[in-house]
Amino acid sequence: MDVDAFVLANRPTWNRLEHLVKNRRRLTGAEVDELVDLYQRVSTHLSIVRSSSSDAVLVGKLSGLVARARAVVTGAHAPLWREFTRFWTVSFPVVVYRSWRWWVASGVVFYAVAAVIAVWVAHNPEVQASIGTPSEIEQLVNHEFANYYSEHPAGSFALQVWVNNAWVTAQCIAMSVLLGIPIPYILFQNSANLGVNAGLMFQAGKGDIFLGLITPHGLIELTAVFVAAGVGMRLGWSVISPGDRPRGQVLAEQGRAVVAVAIGLAVVLMVAGAIEGFVTPSSLPTFVRVAIGVAAVVGFFGYVFHFGRRAVRAGETGDVEDAPDVVPTG
Repeated sequence: MDVDAFVLANRPTWNRLEHLVKNRRRLTGAEVDELVDLYQRVSTHLSIVRSSSSDAVLVGKLSGLVARARAVVTGAHAPLWREFTRFWTVSFPVVVYRSWRWWVASGVVFYAVAAVIAVWVAHNPEVQASIGTPSEIEQLVNHEFANYYSEHPAGSFALQVWVNNAWVTAQCIAMSVLLGIPIPYILFQNSANLGVNAGLMFQAGKGDIFLGLITPHGLIELTAVFVAAGVGMRLGWSVISPGDRPRGQVLAEQGRAVVAVAIGLAVVLMVAGAIEGFVTPSSLPTFVRVAIGVAAVVGFFGYVFHFGRRAVRAGETGDVEDAPDVVPTG
């Protein structure tokens, strides 16, 4: 298709539709009918351009024009409850599901690094000496580690935990704008911290206490971090290798999807914070506390794979409905 000729032939139609959209509050009956007709015609033009041209600017302009015209024609946005339902059954789970290889790989590497560091710390007195004095390590393994979960009121502690974990997750999301390059370092820092604590606790014969306190909330908490890291790195890779689609279109679509994930993970981390604040320090038997943590992460996996797979089969991407196809530049 000759794009220049197509634009020249149809620009008056696009300009007229844009004029009617801008003056939608003062349209006569005939102009309303004209607006509906032009909306249908320009929607067809958009389909033609999308299938025949890689001009991201033209696709973005027509997509935005069609979206605005649709809003005028339909006269109302979708009900709030419908948007809420769509978010939790489509937008959030489909993006997480489409990125599952990235975040599963992140989790596997994270736990492997933590295990290696834990073994290294547990079997090397020199390493332990570089971490702290014998009295400091004894204080940590015998008092500080366990007291951390019970020294504050459960409600305030849960809020503190949520803020901390939300910050780590937000870092992973934010680093997606740098193509995800800093994300492995963020994960390594947290993995090393987990490994050091595990090594010290196991070396002191308190591995059961360590696992009993970490597992209930740690499974769902770290999964949220892995998802944020995986989605962020996937966005970075999508920009580096966009395939046969315009890079601007890929960035816009994936960027909006990452925002949806950030919102969804904030709620997931609230669950993790509640478990850490109310379940981990509770007097419940260890196996019950661990079972609650396992149930939370299994429930999350089931939710993501059920709704995510269903949305993928329906052709959903998790992008905002009627969103423009490129990142606005002005």
